[in-house]
Amino acid sequence: TIMLFRSTDAASVSRVPTRHEIPESDRWDLSPLYPGDTAWEAEFTALQKHYPQIRQFRGRLAESPASLLAALEFEKSIDQPLERLATYASLRVSENASDPVFLEREARLQNLHTDIVEQCSFLNPELMAIPDAPFASLASAPALAPWRRVLERLRRFQPHTLNENEERLLAMSSQPLAGHEDTFSQLTNVDLKFGLITDRAGRQVELSQSSFSSFLVKPDHDLRRRAFQQFYEEFTDHKFTLASTLANSVRTDVFQAKARRYPSALKAALFRHNIPIEVYTNLISTVRANLTPLHRYYELRRRALGLEEVHHYDTYVPLVPQITTHLTFDQAIDRTIAATAPLGAEYTRELEAGLRGRWCDRYESKGKRSGAFSSGCYGCPPYILMNYKPDVFADMFTLAHEAGHSMHTWYAQRDQTFQDHHYPIFLAEVASTFNEELLTHHLLTQTDDLPMKAYLLNRQIDDLRGTIYRQTMFAEFEKIIHQRQEAGEALTLDTLTTIYHELLVTYFGPDFTLDPQLDLECLRIPHFYSAFYVYQYATGMSAAIALSRQVLETGDPSRYLAFLQSGGRQDPIDTLKLAGVDMTSPTPVEAALQLFAQRVDELANLLKIDLNQK
Repeated sequence: TIMLFRSTDAASVSRVPTRHEIPESDRWDLSPLYPGDTAWEAEFTALQKHYPQIRQFRGRLAESPASLLAALEFEKSIDQPLERLATYASLRVSENASDPVFLEREARLQNLHTDIVEQCSFLNPELMAIPDAPFASLASAPALAPWRRVLERLRRFQPHTLNENEERLLAMSSQPLAGHEDTFSQLTNVDLKFGLITDRAGRQVELSQSSFSSFLVKPDHDLRRRAFQQFYEEFTDHKFTLASTLANSVRTDVFQAKARRYPSALKAALFRHNIPIEVYTNLISTVRANLTPLHRYYELRRRALGLEEVHHYDTYVPLVPQITTHLTFDQAIDRTIAATAPLGAEYTRELEAGLRGRWCDRYESKGKRSGAFSSGCYGCPPYILMNYKPDVFADMFTLAHEAGHSMHTWYAQRDQTFQDHHYPIFLAEVASTFNEELLTHHLLTQTDDLPMKAYLLNRQIDDLRGTIYRQTMFAEFEKIIHQRQEAGEALTLDTLTTIYHELLVTYFGPDFTLDPQLDLECLRIPHFYSAFYVYQYATGMSAAIALSRQVLETGDPSRYLAFLQSGGRQDPIDTLKLAGVDMTSPTPVEAALQLFAQRVDELANLLKIDLNQK
């Protein structure tokens, strides 16, 4: 059973350990990548000497199937070590982001990658220049069977591929064109100073980008309000600069789409993985048609928290604050394995071996990257970074989430070739959220404790709200501001905040109190610098809910496991259709929002709040 404890006022203060103070068994083992830094340097040097030889294939791709195969295999002989080098360098930086050796190594690799892209820039234009009939003959050659899907996908880009010199210029300009993103990151993560907040006990705590979210979950309403206002004061002081960086990011998106002859930046973003634009527009229209349950939830929050009016800074504090837990990392593994049992013995066996082995870097250490992620490369373990805390119940869900990513990678690597194993983000968020859904289902069926049930319901509601409703609002904002830029309108501070305010009114509803500072939220979202990315969180969760229900109701995980095994061999929409989910239809999103409405009613009943009475 889950151990429950009541919160206490006293808390011990502990020093963050150095990496060497963390037991080796609690750190990931990177030796399957490289035995050590010396081996990494040796492969880096070898790749530096190897990649320029790609030029030997210039002008020869159409000669014969054998010549094209040799070029593709040579490019793979560049890409595989480059991926391995990048994975190792990134993981080492994650261990300690202040280590100058790690940072210098990653910077050298970024420069090498830019040089490689430039040297290989002739490949796509030359392939696209081959007339249709000879290209079809080449692609159908038996020797090229392992590359057929890659070639078919490349050919789709023919209308959007430039000549060699133009491709080379775009490759060289990629870093300068992304300068606004660096400016945003430096300004918001380094230069902005948010000051100190004094809590009711008289303790002063630093307010920062990282700590802001921790203030929003505090039970002290006045502390949440003060943190919100003080946080946005700093953004108010820099609002014109931030509006300028966001506007320049949108201009860059539109420029690149026009340069490659796409009708819009949105279609350019969706074209890469052949996502129909209806998937994007259906998501927005379906969510807009189902906002009433969200507005009911905000009213539930207002009443449960005993507030006269509900503000944005009241939307994250748990409604069941008295529940705390203490779960060791191994206990979190136990529950994750139990929750994923419906996926069969192979899945749980391999996952448990990895988690109890050395896939995972478990605990916080000085200089270690915050948060969590899963990262791997072909032929190596799918590593997981955690900053696990036994008293943070949500960390168990984070572990299950990252385990979903890692097992997706494990199956895709096992069953696909290097060129077909990479799955896009559109699919990645399905596997991770799927595991969280299984874990929620498992825990709800394993406890009769009403406060714990309320906590789990509240957590799932907030996940659905944050992932589907909130990300869809972001997606709609991105769509509007890119359309405005494409129409030749100016994206000023007033334009951006007015658009965002109108969306806030719609999504939060008529009974929600919108503080004027919240209009500036659009200027602090990092994902807006990766245009048309966030909608995939909403579609991914919707697909995950549909797939998890399918497995739980039928007891047959075969279609879901086939989804994991497919990697990136097919277009993501087709991959999901074969698994039983059609994301071109509004049905999966509607079902997820119906689950949200159901959970709101269940939570209201547990908290004995009648939402039908005013």
